[in-house]
Amino acid sequence: MYDNQQMAERIKKRAKDQKVALKNMLSELDLGINLISHLAKGQNITAINLARIADYLECSVDYLLGRTDNPEINR
Repeated sequence: MYDNQQMAERIKKRAKDQKVALKNMLSELDLGINLISHLAKGQNITAINLARIADYLECSVDYLLGRTDNPEINR
């Protein structure tokens, strides 16, 4: 099963690697400022919002889900 806390950590790490402030990203995506915190505490995120975050961070959804350690998008 997927680990929401791991997803939150991967989002934070990728944002840091991309020099993206989480607050700015969430604001630009019209997502709640506490989304990452709620995710880390076990709340689920919609597939659409996860895909939007992955697109913003230029990584694959599989990376954020922990299905791969490679953040690159296979096209």
